Formats: sequence, C-alpha cells, structure tokens
Amino acid sequence: MSMSADHYTYRVTWSPEDGEHVGLCAEFPSLSWLASTPEAALKGIRHVIAETIEDMRASNEDVPVPLAEKHYSGEFRVRIPPQVHRALALEAAEQGVSLNRLASAKLAAC
Repeated sequence: MSMSADHYTYRVTWSPEDGEHVGLCAEFPSLSWLASTPEAALKGIRHVIAETIEDMRASNEDVPVPLAEKHYSGEFRVRIPPQVHRALALEAAEQGVSLNRLASAKLAAC
C-alpha cells in the first residue's frame, strides 16, 4: 500500500524549552522538527516524515497507517475503578439513559 506523507496527522506548537516552534506527527511520535516559524516547522516535519517513510520502505519495514485512513469500529474497552462504575451507572439511571450513552456523551465533551 503506497501512502503519501501528506495523509499523516501533523501539529505545530510552541516549545518554551527550545524557544522555537516544533512540528510533530502523531503517527511518528519520536520525530520532530524545530524552526523559528510555524510554517517552517510544518515544512520540516513533513520532510522528515517523507524521508522516514522512504527509508522504511527501502528496508522493508512496516510504515504506519495514517490515522485518517484507519478503520475504527466505534468500540473500545476501558477499565475503571468499581466506585466510578457505580457512580456512572447511577448518573445514567437518574438521566434515564444507558451507561453507554452517558459515557459516550462524556467522552465527546472532552
């Protein structure tokens, strides 16, 4: 599967420690690029990711699938303390909704 470096999830933020903008890629959390402007940080991290993908392909390594291209089932399992489970079940009952609906609404509000 050939995927473009443009399909990955990029973010640029200010790094107080470095005194520069830092470009990041969610699918490659160990990589970053520092630059004096946000535009340069984005350009830099995109270049690093493109080179990394090229190197990974040349080495026959598995290249991460971009988050935007992954299929999500809409289900995941979460472990919580019993007292939190009880409190959420009570809140759901008081609201007249399922625990699933209450949890989904709370997660969506984050």
